Amino acid sequence: MTIDTKTFYKNQLLKFQDELSGIKKKLNLSSTIRLLIFVVLILSIYFGWGNTKLLVAVLFLGIAAFVFLVMRHNRLKYQQDLKTELIKRNKLELQVLDRNFHGLPEGKEFLDPDHWFGSDIDLFGRGSFYQYLNRTALASGSNILAQILQSNNIKNIEQKQTAIRELSEKPEWRQEYGATATLVKTEVPANKVINWLMQYKPFVPKQMKVWANIFSLISFVLIAFYFIGFIPGYWVFISFVTGMVVTGIFVKRINRLSAHTSQIQSTFTQYSRLLFLIENQEFESKLLTEKRKNIVDQQQSSSGVLKKFSKLLDRLDQRNNVLVGLVLNGFFLRDLIISSEIETWIGQHKTNVSRWFDTIAFYDAYNSLGNYTFNHKDHIFPNIVANGITLECKSIAHPMLDPKKAVHNDITISEDEFFIITGANMAGKSTFLRTVALQLVMANVGLPVRAQSANYSPIKLITSMRTTDSLADDESYFFSELKRLKFIVDQMGADRYFIVLDEILKGTNSTDKAIGSQKFIKKLVSLGGTGIIATHDLSLCEVAEKLDAVSNYYFDANIVDDELFFDYQFKKGVCKNMNASFLLKKMGVVE
Repeated sequence: MTIDTKTFYKNQLLKFQDELSGIKKKLNLSSTIRLLIFVVLILSIYFGWGNTKLLVAVLFLGIAAFVFLVMRHNRLKYQQDLKTELIKRNKLELQVLDRNFHGLPEGKEFLDPDHWFGSDIDLFGRGSFYQYLNRTALASGSNILAQILQSNNIKNIEQKQTAIRELSEKPEWRQEYGATATLVKTEVPANKVINWLMQYKPFVPKQMKVWANIFSLISFVLIAFYFIGFIPGYWVFISFVTGMVVTGIFVKRINRLSAHTSQIQSTFTQYSRLLFLIENQEFESKLLTEKRKNIVDQQQSSSGVLKKFSKLLDRLDQRNNVLVGLVLNGFFLRDLIISSEIETWIGQHKTNVSRWFDTIAFYDAYNSLGNYTFNHKDHIFPNIVANGITLECKSIAHPMLDPKKAVHNDITISEDEFFIITGANMAGKSTFLRTVALQLVMANVGLPVRAQSANYSPIKLITSMRTTDSLADDESYFFSELKRLKFIVDQMGADRYFIVLDEILKGTNSTDKAIGSQKFIKKLVSLGGTGIIATHDLSLCEVAEKLDAVSNYYFDANIVDDELFFDYQFKKGVCKNMNASFLLKKMGVVE
């Protein structure tokens, strides 16, 4: 039985709220136990003062108990943070389903005025498709998602569809992955972490770990002999001073290493968890399986390898604790041993980190696509056809329009066919153009589209709908538009494109515009162009009489009882009703 999307999110919300309540109780108990241990430690020191052996024993046992309790508390705190994030995610999805998504990242950093189509179809920015779609938690995942949307890649669409469909059917896994990724606290970007690893120069002598282990064994024996009574206490003191001197020789370089690793420790901890989630999730689709192979090693677990590194970084970071730093370095050369292990890890695995991080970012990006599909069960995956029909859709609508208000239309456009669309102001021409354009982008990405049925022969998209002047480059609006049209013609010579144009050559007089527009359409048709153009210039419709590849369509407006009505229906023919004069009079601008 298929669960309603809203019901799923509400059930998840209740589940995680209940689990969070239980974790909070455990955290309170953990804090109480830590306080009791601390009080017992202070009292033991107070009453045992003067008894050196007792004080040393209490000190060691106290440190061990405290470290254990801190680690346990940190695990509980992580679970609390994870459940809190899962609650936020389910609340967010319920808000988005109610069309409240304008607080999400807008993706303005990805806006490119020279892109094939990005600036024309509200792909990025406030109220954009990216803002509606994006659920990435990592900067690298956001970058990949933007690249996917901008790629104009028409290869392997059916593989992408299968992968997205499979992820849509794993909502619990996607939520856990996204929540875990959100907890990554990246003080340093992933690419800089990789660069640091690749350029790292070791400083610990190769045999130092062996000598440090021998020294640690000697210190342990001396401490044991002291407690038994075989040797006096000054031998233990000599061992401690020796350890501090040896550590002091390397302390500046250890400090530099610690300064770097303290900034990236959280990243590796969380990334190891993300790798673990991928490793322990079986996938059937070819694309997801191939990506998973990047981290699955028959000989060792990638997540385990990364987790070991994060633990080493965490252990080094604990040197800032005075008790740990003094006692364990003095007796066991702790910092040198850990630094040596970190350097060994870097030497063995630094070349794998980039591949692991890329895989993590890929799943972060694709989870957004799976999430969109899960949220839109009324969408359908287009059937991919070889040739003939470029796009055949029944009941399409723009995915960003409110379902209660959206008007659906049909469109069938064949290969090398061009539609000229006329219509009154506000009748729906531009919205229809963006609907078709975004449907093509979604289809190429592998997403389902908002339609009752769809057949599609993959084709790249190119648009000219929102050309602006450029003060920085001292360009007029008209020159900017000419550059864009030349760009379109040049691109058509390199590949097949579906062309979407909205009122071209607006920067010149009406006669010149009509002549130029007709010549441009003929040029596109001669190049085998497929696409649609919206215009108010009815003279452009004459091209359809001369070229079989061109057809006229329109959106209508009707005036009934001195009121303007739009049906927003896509119809064959030429629009006869315009509304500018009526609106000017209606608004009192003219009489």
